[in-house]
Amino acid sequence: MLKLSQSPTDDAFVQDPYTFYERARGEAGAMFHWAEYDLPCAVSYAAVWAILRDRRFGREVPAEKQGPKPEHQAAFWAVEDHSMLELEPPRHTRLRGLVLRAFTSRRIAALGPEIAALSHQFIDAFEDDRLDLLPAFAQKLPVIVIARLLGVPENRADDLLGWSNAMVGMYQARRTRAEETAAAAAAAAFSDFMRDYVNFRRGRPADDLITHLIAAEEDGERLTTDELIATCILLLNAGHEATVHTLGNGIKALLEAGGTRDSLTGPQIEATVEEILRYDAPLHMFTRWAYEDIQIGRHVIPKGGRVACLLGAANRDPSRWEAAGHFDPARTVQTNVSFGAGVHFCLGAPLARLELQLSLPVLFERCPNLRLDGQSRYANLYHFHGLETLNVAL
Repeated sequence: MLKLSQSPTDDAFVQDPYTFYERARGEAGAMFHWAEYDLPCAVSYAAVWAILRDRRFGREVPAEKQGPKPEHQAAFWAVEDHSMLELEPPRHTRLRGLVLRAFTSRRIAALGPEIAALSHQFIDAFEDDRLDLLPAFAQKLPVIVIARLLGVPENRADDLLGWSNAMVGMYQARRTRAEETAAAAAAAAFSDFMRDYVNFRRGRPADDLITHLIAAEEDGERLTTDELIATCILLLNAGHEATVHTLGNGIKALLEAGGTRDSLTGPQIEATVEEILRYDAPLHMFTRWAYEDIQIGRHVIPKGGRVACLLGAANRDPSRWEAAGHFDPARTVQTNVSFGAGVHFCLGAPLARLELQLSLPVLFERCPNLRLDGQSRYANLYHFHGLETLNVAL
């Protein structure tokens, strides 16, 4: 397997990872070995799709690869070890089934009017003709929506945002010992808050997701308190982080492309959102462990080995999309891998799509002269891919 070198924290890569992906695909084909990660990486759509859907691959660390975790990270892993994102069947099946009993399409659809109203509310609060849309709009909407869905107090939104940002720092290529310690501290604070609130809701049930998660039962089993806390934290972190990046990346792509009004009108908005997700995905790397020797194309991933699926690369595979590096809201929709695939397909995908489909038309209708104001830069967040600033003029 061809080995290639590329620092994931190099600024040129952070601002444009797609040039490296194209090079890797051109030189290596479906897979290459990324020297800095010491991992085989899939860059073609076909290889990524196959790995994500193959039950012989999984997220759960094989027993022979497990070992003691650093003490300063203990509070972080105390949460993550109960997260369905890091588990495989049968425990993953049980947890996901219980959560789906509460996280229903009806409950998500009911948030539609609130998403639209919040979008108007944040736009009403714009104070200047020039502003950074990330803190003024893109960061606010998802955290308030997920807080309302769960039923946690909105006045704690800043805390939720801070804890979420610190925790996902554990998955960034540039993480330091200080950031690991901060992630653990955030996980402990987040857990304490959720434990208190879950106990509060046990005594005072309401029509919110936490209450329904407490009540969810399948074959006589319920979520344990630790599982419930980990699930709520996962929904808050994943539901917020990825949607912020997708909103920011999508607004930037729409403004750079021009002609946004037609692409945000009526049924066309659904195709536009899918193109946003494909063109500039919020998560670029998702890893899997091999539970037996598995052949992918010409390559074999040995049992106990790890492989990385490069979602951002797969979504721009020219063998699947014509002019794959071009943003085209009118493109015929084909399945992308921004939400993953298989048993770990993102639970929050319907909510993320709804937020984008409702908030973007409001933003561009209320701000018809919206334009980029200088350069918008991506943050050094890899494996995530999102802007650090989105400066616009109204």
